[in-house]
Amino acid sequence: MTPTRYIAYYRVSTARQGQSGLGLEAQQTAVRSFVNADAEILEEFVEIESGRRNDRPRLLEALAACRRHKAVLIIAKLDRLARNVAFVSNLMEAGVDFVAVDMPHANRLTVHILAAVAEHEREMISQRTKAALAAAKARGVRLGNPTGNPAGLEKARQRASEQARKHALKAQEVIEEIRSAGLKSYRQLAKALNARGVESPRGGIWYAGSVQRLMAK
Repeated sequence: MTPTRYIAYYRVSTARQGQSGLGLEAQQTAVRSFVNADAEILEEFVEIESGRRNDRPRLLEALAACRRHKAVLIIAKLDRLARNVAFVSNLMEAGVDFVAVDMPHANRLTVHILAAVAEHEREMISQRTKAALAAAKARGVRLGNPTGNPAGLEKARQRASEQARKHALKAQEVIEEIRSAGLKSYRQLAKALNARGVESPRGGIWYAGSVQRLMAK
């Protein structure tokens, strides 16, 4: 029999890599342990993806490699990937076979069902949030940033400062992951950050200088 050929796809979360249990090494260990001696991994693709992004350029490359080599796409964990609309749509359109190490008997229908459930959950959360805001407004609660209260303004400034600090830390995490993938220069890092949709500290695009200033902090 012809050995099964695999294309491995790993997703690294930029925000919660440590807490999620989906670190790159853990995924690679799971996938490589799953592939037996009668099979081989032809290529491996790593996606450094922000939670806000819904496109998967490295996934598209992995699917193209599957078609080119007539190989099977292999991933470490199904749950988070299956709940991503881009993963589902790209997998459906590609028409390639795949296997998830944590759920090896799942198929494309399984992925579709999980995605539908996740979409329904998001809609329900959105509806509950809107209902809660409407109820608070009806009780007279002022929504939004207070503009006429000095104490409220100070709290708003503190929140903005804390959000800026968290944004900077998140950007630094993304930069370190990009550097670990082989990109080193400030120009390369800025281009990679813009490609991933990560906003600069001022809300715009990244330049080599802005990356250098952030890394110097």
